[in-house]
Amino acid sequence: MKTVIPNFFSLLIITAACGLTGLCYGQNTQADPGVSNGNSEEKNMPCANHNAHQFDFWVGNWEVKDGGGNLVGHNRVERILGGCAISENWQSSSDNRGVSYNFYDALTNSWHQTWVDDSGGSLFLDGGLHNGVMVLAGQRPGKEGGLIEHEISWTLLDDGRVKQHWRASRDGGKSWNDAFVGFYSRVEKVANR
Repeated sequence: MKTVIPNFFSLLIITAACGLTGLCYGQNTQADPGVSNGNSEEKNMPCANHNAHQFDFWVGNWEVKDGGGNLVGHNRVERILGGCAISENWQSSSDNRGVSYNFYDALTNSWHQTWVDDSGGSLFLDGGLHNGVMVLAGQRPGKEGGLIEHEISWTLLDDGRVKQHWRASRDGGKSWNDAFVGFYSRVEKVANR
C-alpha cells in the first residue's frame, strides 16, 4: 500500500487561504466554509474578493535587473489554488533559489508572505496595499543576535515593470539599509530552471 504524504506548503496555504479562515468566501467571513449559500458564482470563484487580487500586478514571468541594468535573476509568479494564493519561484543569476507563498486574509484584512530559500533563509511578512504599493514587513532574529526588521515593497511602474525594494533595520527602524532593489520586466517565458 502506497502512503501519500501531502506537500506541507500546499496544506499550509489551503488551510490558511481557503480552509479554516473563511478567506475564500469573499466578504462574508462569517460563512461556514463547508456550507454553500447556494450562490453558484461563489462556488466557481471562491477568492473573487477584490482585496484578494491587489497583488495581481506581480503575477507573471519576469526577468529581474538591478538599478544598473545588470541581470540578477528570473522570477515566475503565478496564482494558485483557484486564485486564493500567489506562488513565487525565484532563481538568481548565481543559481540561488527561493519560493514564497502569498495570500490575502479577509479576517485580518491583510496580506501575508512566507518565504524560504535554498540557503535556509526564511521570512514571514504581513501588510497590505498602501497608495498603490504593496508593503509587507516582519522581524527575524539576526545571525549575530538581535532582531532584524524587514520591509519589502512592490510598486507597479508606469512602464509596466515592477520595482521591488527590500530594506532591513537592525535598530528597530531608526535606520535602514537596502537588502535588494530589483526591477521586474515581463518576459514570455522564464529561463530554464
